[in-house]
Amino acid sequence: MPVAKVHARQVYDSRGNPTVEVDIVTEKGLHRAIVPSGASTGAAEACELRDGDKSKWGGKGVLKAVKNVNDTIGPELIKQDIDVKDQAKVDEFLIKLDGSKNKTNLGANAILGVSLAVAKAAAAEKGVPLYQHVSDLSGTKKPYVLPVPFMNVINGGSHAGGSLAFQEFMIVPCMASSFSEAMRQGSEVYQQLKSLAKKKYGQSAGNVGDEGGVAPDIATADEALSLITEAIEKAGYTGQIKIAMDVAASEFYKEDAKKYDLDFKNPDSDQSKWLTYEQLADQYKELISKYPIVSIEDPFGETDWDAWTHFYKNVDLQLVGLVA
Repeated sequence: MPVAKVHARQVYDSRGNPTVEVDIVTEKGLHRAIVPSGASTGAAEACELRDGDKSKWGGKGVLKAVKNVNDTIGPELIKQDIDVKDQAKVDEFLIKLDGSKNKTNLGANAILGVSLAVAKAAAAEKGVPLYQHVSDLSGTKKPYVLPVPFMNVINGGSHAGGSLAFQEFMIVPCMASSFSEAMRQGSEVYQQLKSLAKKKYGQSAGNVGDEGGVAPDIATADEALSLITEAIEKAGYTGQIKIAMDVAASEFYKEDAKKYDLDFKNPDSDQSKWLTYEQLADQYKELISKYPIVSIEDPFGETDWDAWTHFYKNVDLQLVGLVA
């Protein structure tokens, strides 16, 4: 089943910033996708094409990317007459059409919007849910296993004010009997956490960061993890809910010094307190021994390979990172 029509528009994301929305029309109907966008990005990530006009949306408009979908990608995709179920062929076409090393010509946001909408169209053509189509593409063995939700409950780093360096603290309801049960447990813990944060740090501590987690004015990861642990206990889920972190360490990695500044939001940060990767790794290991942490994302700078190697050999938990 080929693509009959492609149309993109600029919409707003959860932070109130512009992003790309793409519609693809086939015989089965209209299939829509919206491109996500993060606050912190890695050096090796593909180019998110923004307009750069500071007089509108602070330069974050995506009208160029939208135009690339409507004027270039759409017409060419229709002309190619590719079956939407052949995701690899569609994506190869999109990459070749852009022709650059890092999606700088058409924009990764333009390309991704089309690719996502195509995947939805393919699922509709096959008459299956999107997750089943993605599973088919990846060759995942059956039966399906529902993912465990990682629920972002405390925001720090570039996602919030205050001095907390680590970007996200998440709860992991991995012992729940169903996905809906996991969501209920997470919701109950989150409400307990909000209440505790207000009681300990004042009413403003109930305010949320960029991604919905509370953002109390706390300075250390230990303080954040202690608060989460208490919320889990008060909700009645001790031993049933684990914890994950997305440190986003590249945000405070000083590459020239090869050190980590946990006070990076302070322009007068004391350089004598910057940490080597070994010292930061020791902090992680101490936190892991104290709290039920099962996953850490981006614990070190994305180019600090010695740190990753050192830490990987010394811990037994899920490590998440971007491989360039």
